Amino acid sequence: MHDTRPLAIALMGPTASGKTAAALALARRWGGEIVSVDSALVYRGLDIGAAKPDRAMLAAAPHHLIDICDPWQAYSAADFARDARAAIDGIVARGRLPILAGGTGLYFRSLLTGLSQMPQADPQVRARLAAEADARGWPALHAELARVDPVAAARIHATDPQRIQRALEVYRLTGRPISEWQAMPPPPRLPLRVLKLVLAPRARAVLHARIERRFDAMLADGFLDEVRALRAMPEMTRVARPLDLPAVRAVGYRQAWEHLDGRWGAAEFRERAIHATRQLAKRQLTWLRGELDARWFDPESDAGRVDEAVAVFLSHRPGDHNGLQDTASGPKAV
Repeated sequence: MHDTRPLAIALMGPTASGKTAAALALARRWGGEIVSVDSALVYRGLDIGAAKPDRAMLAAAPHHLIDICDPWQAYSAADFARDARAAIDGIVARGRLPILAGGTGLYFRSLLTGLSQMPQADPQVRARLAAEADARGWPALHAELARVDPVAAARIHATDPQRIQRALEVYRLTGRPISEWQAMPPPPRLPLRVLKLVLAPRARAVLHARIERRFDAMLADGFLDEVRALRAMPEMTRVARPLDLPAVRAVGYRQAWEHLDGRWGAAEFRERAIHATRQLAKRQLTWLRGELDARWFDPESDAGRVDEAVAVFLSHRPGDHNGLQDTASGPKAV
C-alpha cells in the first residue's frame, strides 16, 4: 500500500556541527519551514550563547519555536511536542516541507515517538528539592532516588541535578516511580514520514575545535554582556534561585552566570564553558548513535550528499510538490 503521509526532514546533530546553516540551505532549496528543536532557542534573550539564528537567517526562511517564552519561565518537552505539532500542521497545510532542526534529544523523542503523560512540573516541589540539595547535596538526593526508583537511579548520574530533581518530583507528586511512567505506552506517533539526517564531524578533534572556535567568537560578540542583561531583568532579579532555571542551566550560560557571581576568573570560566559544551556534544552523540534509522554526514565534506539524500527522499513526496525549489522566504514565524 502506498504511503501517503506527508514528508518531513529531521536534521539532528551535536552542538557546533553546522545544523543552523544546513537547515536554512535545505529550507531555501526545497520550500521548507524550519521548526527549531532546541531547548535554549525557545527563550527570549538567549541569543549569542545559544547560537540563535540572526535576523538575516530568520528572514531568509520561516522559523518556528524560537523566542516563544521568557527566561524565567519553564518549558517542558511536552510543551514542545504540543507546539511543534501545531507548527507542523500549519506547515503541511501550506504545502511546504517541515524541517525539524536541532540537537535536543528529548525534544525529538517527545515529538517523533511521544513521551508518557507524566505530571507537569510543580514549582513548589522543585523549590523544596533544590533546598534539600543545598543542604544535603545532589549525591544524597540521588541515593534517595535509588531507594524509591532504582531503575531510574541506574540511568541517571549522581551529578545530573536536573534529571534527579525531575525523577524525585514525579515520585513525590504521584507516588509512582518515574521509570513506571516512562514505561507506559506513549501517545500516537507523529503522522509523518521522516528522513533523519545526522550532521557530525567524523573526527572528535574536529568537533572539539569547532566548539572552541565558536565559543571564542561568542565571547568576542558580547556573550558576557548578554548574560549581564539577563541578570538585570527585573523578573530575573526576583527569582530566588536563578541557577535552577532551565534557561540559566543552558550550557555556557550557567558557567557565565557563576563567573559573574565571582566564583572564578575569566580564564577558568572559558575553560569550564568549553568543557561543558564538549560534554554536551558527547551526550548528544551517544543519543544519536541510538537513532539506527538515521543517515550520518560530515559537515566538513558531505554538504552535497545531504542535498542528494533529501532529493531522493522528496522524489516520493505525495501531492504536487515534487521538485519544489527556492520558495522558502518571508518573515520569521512563531
